[in-house]
Amino acid sequence: MTTIYIPCDSAAIACGAEEVLRALEIEALTQKLDLKIVRNGSRGLLWLEPMVEVQTPQGRIAYGPVTPEDVPALVKAGFLDGSSAHPLYLGKPEEIPYLKNQERVTFARCGIIDPTDIEDYIAHEGYRGLKNAVRMSSDEIITAVTESGLRGRGGAGFPTGIKWKTVQGCAADQKYIVCNADEGDSGTFADRMIMEGDPFLLIEGMTIAGLAVGATKGFVYIRSEYPLAYQQMEKAIVAANRKGYLGPDVMGSGKAFQLELRLGAGAYICGEETSLLESLEGKRGTVRAKPPLPAIKGLFGKPTVINNVLSFVAVPTVLDKGATFYKDFGMGRSRGTKPFQLAGNVKHGGLIEKAFGITIRQLVEDFGGGTASGRPIRAVQVGGPLGAYFPASLLDTPMDYEAMAAAKGMLGHGGIVVFDDTVDMGAQARFAMEFCAIESCGKCTPCRIGSTRGVEVIDRIRAGENRQKNMELLADLCDTMLDGSLCALGGLTPFPVQSAIRHFPEDFNRSPLGSTARAAAE
Repeated sequence: MTTIYIPCDSAAIACGAEEVLRALEIEALTQKLDLKIVRNGSRGLLWLEPMVEVQTPQGRIAYGPVTPEDVPALVKAGFLDGSSAHPLYLGKPEEIPYLKNQERVTFARCGIIDPTDIEDYIAHEGYRGLKNAVRMSSDEIITAVTESGLRGRGGAGFPTGIKWKTVQGCAADQKYIVCNADEGDSGTFADRMIMEGDPFLLIEGMTIAGLAVGATKGFVYIRSEYPLAYQQMEKAIVAANRKGYLGPDVMGSGKAFQLELRLGAGAYICGEETSLLESLEGKRGTVRAKPPLPAIKGLFGKPTVINNVLSFVAVPTVLDKGATFYKDFGMGRSRGTKPFQLAGNVKHGGLIEKAFGITIRQLVEDFGGGTASGRPIRAVQVGGPLGAYFPASLLDTPMDYEAMAAAKGMLGHGGIVVFDDTVDMGAQARFAMEFCAIESCGKCTPCRIGSTRGVEVIDRIRAGENRQKNMELLADLCDTMLDGSLCALGGLTPFPVQSAIRHFPEDFNRSPLGSTARAAAE
């Protein structure tokens, strides 16, 4: 019997993985082939999806991107034996430079295992962190997380250990662990990939958090646009309960931890932690004023650890291999690895897990291969729709929290969107304000009204109306939003606007018609 791996990841499915599966099943019936098909996650080489792998005595051999029409020719060329005779032959996946040059720590299993097979997870070093955690005191767990240098991977970069210590120190009859899986930033897909490709890792990380702070209940808040991630997590939670990794007696520790899923309703603002908590409570997703912090008064008024998916999934490695192992990756105060996500006008889009300190240029050019259009890179947006735009002259900026802040940007969730030299940065600045106006919860005036006025002011600037006066007005408006907004939506919207003005002032000195004509001419 030959084992074939066909990804069940959403990106692979969007590229035709289900059709490839059906074509292979038909070929197996026709040719009387003895096959075992495993639906794995994606390894993150998205331009090669669907990437089909075959288990051979020499290891797994990859082929891609495979279409249904390729299947008969692949079989004829001997791909079931790992033959290199077909043009789609890629060799051993781990030897592909895109993967070979990464530090796969958090994503070590993604694309390798059957995501919902708990035995496969355990066979690939799964649940070793939790096994250690149940033998440790809560103080020892939190000390390990603190010493690892792990910081919030969702964007704010707050030290995870300090947050956990705060919740641990609160006296309460109930505490909660909440995972923010409302991955709404443009150019980001790491949360989705891990939930679809290695869901037990998130369950393990959240369970360790529960043991650390004394919480017995957890919730994963998943965005509505991720139905497959929801399904994979649901299957994994059932399996974890059956095996005793969740439930009233986690791994025989005498401690309980239960986990439930909740599906969002498409609101970007619910990626903000207090809006997410409001939504979890069945209310409209609006921002809460702080203090009190969620760590003290969070879900249903109880002490709550709320972290991003990538924060929780880093924890099992820390508890398994030790704080020093994890801390040895990275630079300065940015320790460990970060899953960066390449999207936009880029040749080789996908996920790249590297230690903090790699530059934007290395990610976009060495891994990404430059623009898909073949034209020069003009701008790169880092950190989602609220992130700053970096011109080509700043592409050597290291990707760590402090370096990005010094360059007046932010790392955010690690999403990187690439633009070539045809982009109109005036239009991009307008989009930032428009996006904020559409997605604002409406609770605070600087965000609700400021973003609407921002669109109007940018339109006047681009139309050539009192340009200097309106530029001054826009700068004042940005300052008001930065200083007066209740949350990061209004508070960070000025980042892309100000960076576009700072690095691409020429795009605010021509009309939209002129920029369109320029792009067409080029």
